[in-house]
Amino acid sequence: MRPARVLAVSPHLDDAAFSAGALLTGLAAAGAQVHVVTVFTATVPDPTGFALACQTDKGLAPDVDYMAVRRAEDAAAMAELGARGHHLPLPEAPHRGYGSAAELFGAVAPGDEDCPAAVGAALGVFLDGGSLDGPVDLLLGPQGLGDHVDHRHVRTAVDALAVRRGLPLARWADTPYVLRSGASEPTGSPRRAVEAELAAKVAACAAYATQLGFQFDGTEAMARALRACPETFDAPVP
Repeated sequence: MRPARVLAVSPHLDDAAFSAGALLTGLAAAGAQVHVVTVFTATVPDPTGFALACQTDKGLAPDVDYMAVRRAEDAAAMAELGARGHHLPLPEAPHRGYGSAAELFGAVAPGDEDCPAAVGAALGVFLDGGSLDGPVDLLLGPQGLGDHVDHRHVRTAVDALAVRRGLPLARWADTPYVLRSGASEPTGSPRRAVEAELAAKVAACAAYATQLGFQFDGTEAMARALRACPETFDAPVP
């Protein structure tokens, strides 16, 4: 039976679309209410150091609200997928003591050990706040491939949420990390997407304009990569 309400928990403003966009748009087209909650979306005023470099290296001036730009991109992407986007006010790892790209994929920074609990608490507030008009029939989240600390923390929080609330859970293979040389093999089985789902996914992902050069070397390369990479989940999905 197809789920009536789906909740996808995305670490960043693009992860759910890159990793599970075909499934999400397919479920929405079949009549499900699809909600995508992105965890780390907070604006942090006056960023410095590595946090500032994360926006200037994408061509955005220091005085631009980078996360506001990204939240707007996400709204456009969700419209393409037929999903409802929601943003939690938690800061990304560069604002939590991670000072380089290498550190994002290493040990948890001192003081960041409680981040999964904070994510879980924020998700609980969201679920209890009336944004959904009924129970969740399918919970989706990341496998944590690539070892980005934000993905690891979200996986921990989503796993705990599924147990605590008795929700059926499927985890996606994190894209684009799964495409990179030396990436860990995803757990589970690929889902076959139809052309309409792939087209909607590519259109949605094109909305993340600030990320496409960095993650895929441009829009056309993104479309080729996502069409060639089947979405993989570690539990059955429709």
